[in-house]
Amino acid sequence: MDYEEEKDSDDDQEKFIAEAREKFLLAVEKEKDNRELALEDIKFGLLGEQWSAEDIEARRREGKPTLTINKFPAHIRQVVNDARQNKPTIRARPVDDYSDPETAEILNGLIRNIEVSSNADVAFDTALTHAVAGGYPGYIRINTQYADDESFDQDIVIERVNNQFSIYGDPYATSADGSDWNCCFVVDRITLDEYKERFPKAEENDWIADDKSDYEWINDDGVWIAEYWKREDVDKTLCLLSDGDVVDEEVYNDNIEMFEALGITKTDSRVVKSKKVTQYIINSKEILEENEWSGRYIPIVPCYGEEVNIENKRIFKSLIRDSKDSARMLNFWRSTATELVSSQAKAPFIAEEDTLVDLQKWATANTKNYAYLEYKKGRPAPQRQPFAGVPAGVLQEAINSSDDIRATMGMFGASIGEQDNAVSGRAIIARQRESDTGTFHFIDNQARMLRQAGVIIVDLIPHVYPKGRVIRILGEDKKESENIKLGQPKSEEDISNIYDFSVGKYDVVVEVGPGYTTKRQEAAQQMIEFSRVNPAASGLISDLIAKNLDWPGADEIAERFKAMLPPQVTGEDPQVQALQQQLQQVQQQAQQAMQQLQQQLEQVSQDKQIDVEKVKIDAYNAETNRLKTVSTSMTPEQIQMMVIQTIQNLMQTPDITPGQDQQIQPEMAQQEVLQQ
Repeated sequence: MDYEEEKDSDDDQEKFIAEAREKFLLAVEKEKDNRELALEDIKFGLLGEQWSAEDIEARRREGKPTLTINKFPAHIRQVVNDARQNKPTIRARPVDDYSDPETAEILNGLIRNIEVSSNADVAFDTALTHAVAGGYPGYIRINTQYADDESFDQDIVIERVNNQFSIYGDPYATSADGSDWNCCFVVDRITLDEYKERFPKAEENDWIADDKSDYEWINDDGVWIAEYWKREDVDKTLCLLSDGDVVDEEVYNDNIEMFEALGITKTDSRVVKSKKVTQYIINSKEILEENEWSGRYIPIVPCYGEEVNIENKRIFKSLIRDSKDSARMLNFWRSTATELVSSQAKAPFIAEEDTLVDLQKWATANTKNYAYLEYKKGRPAPQRQPFAGVPAGVLQEAINSSDDIRATMGMFGASIGEQDNAVSGRAIIARQRESDTGTFHFIDNQARMLRQAGVIIVDLIPHVYPKGRVIRILGEDKKESENIKLGQPKSEEDISNIYDFSVGKYDVVVEVGPGYTTKRQEAAQQMIEFSRVNPAASGLISDLIAKNLDWPGADEIAERFKAMLPPQVTGEDPQVQALQQQLQQVQQQAQQAMQQLQQQLEQVSQDKQIDVEKVKIDAYNAETNRLKTVSTSMTPEQIQMMVIQTIQNLMQTPDITPGQDQQIQPEMAQQEVLQQ
């Protein structure tokens, strides 16, 4: 690279860094208020920092308690754990003529395998916890990694984002799931040693080079770097082929000879807009690393809290945002009640003048314990002012504050395990559903996050899992697995099931509700209850009940019950069933006949083998007698040569009888001895 090219490259890089920094500062400005409020909510609700530093110091000087009755963690866990019990499920569905339901099921099995292999439930729960506790979105990441250390195969993984404040989304985005993001920043601070190892030729320039006061939440030593994701529009030409297929122009040009040999030609073409996603690792001066992403979406997905849009400004609220004042009142009134009760021992003594003896003891009687206190004989004994008890207003205000916390969050006693005036089972369930309805927007936001994650995964799968790759798919219970080879039929006899993820389009939906295991257990329980109400039906559905239970061998029990059902229940024609039984009997008889025939053939084969062995023995005896006759006219050297040759023949063939060409003629042996 000459000087001019190097200068142009430096200018382009400097322009790129300036553009990235401008977008980053805009994102910081847009998210500043939401970040501050979220950080305050997290400290308030999860860490219990509910008194200001000024109030704590003032009450400390006055000797007043500052109690914190933190009820928020229980409410936050209630929402998060409810989502854990009702896991959302990502499902792909075919949408065009080139996609089919069977391939969609294989796709769903692969997605389940991706979730299990990467512990995706941890990532989902963490993102929801961040959204519920702080309002500011939690995140998950979609990434790829090598399957093992001995191949170039890659797998898709779902990663957890532990620090939600390290991510800055697109400041111009308006979607509820991040699907319209065109840029994103992931800011991190790595150690100096790691920086030098990853980027040995780079200078030590922090990404945040000017004012770092807004980023004090990362306080370790090291170097700041930024992961800058950029999505931009690119032009792509599509070709319509004579057989109706649509391919990229680059694919057609690269394989034009193959298409012409098949008689396929290009009939039309058009230019469309596509998306290109690139990841840049940058500091404040240069691009440290550049990676092109295979998908069309930025692989970082937010899970928002409650969203409020005021004058085109998005505000994200946590579960506890509107309940913090009620919590402060509860802390104040409970602290006040505690102070009043503790002051009972400090009530003053009432005594007449000149009654007390040793005034120093009486002056400290409220703070020290003495064995006795003296007063003058003949005078009335001093009396302590009786404690009137905690004022009813203080206790009532504490109760009101506790009720206000539940009301402002929309969560009532039955949903968090407290007793209320709901006595019957239906009333309790109704109150629980009322609470679930009041907080369901958080669960729904998590479902939107999972849907976008599913869209990213489905878009990425054809690039990561090509034809010929063997993949593992999981069933709905995420236990039963099966290996599938892409692009090839399961067997030579059945070529209909050829799974190719690069053909056809699939959209993504998310189902929120009980998991497969929970549904199966509930179904079994309801079937049992139905059998109790209708005993006549118990024998007809016993196989279904056993199938949905978690016993060891439940499937075998279900098969036995199913075999005992009458044909009318199983939907089989009695005549067809009788023919099937006859066919099975014929097959068994044919199998027995085949076994008998095989035994007879083996016996005949053994008899023939005995005859062959007899022939070999007779031939051996004849050869032995011949050798005896010949040996009488042979010299010792000829006999030795004959023995050696016979041993060699025996080692070369399992047949102990030499062939015609292997028989040793005395004249030949004699000539060989004479030549030696």
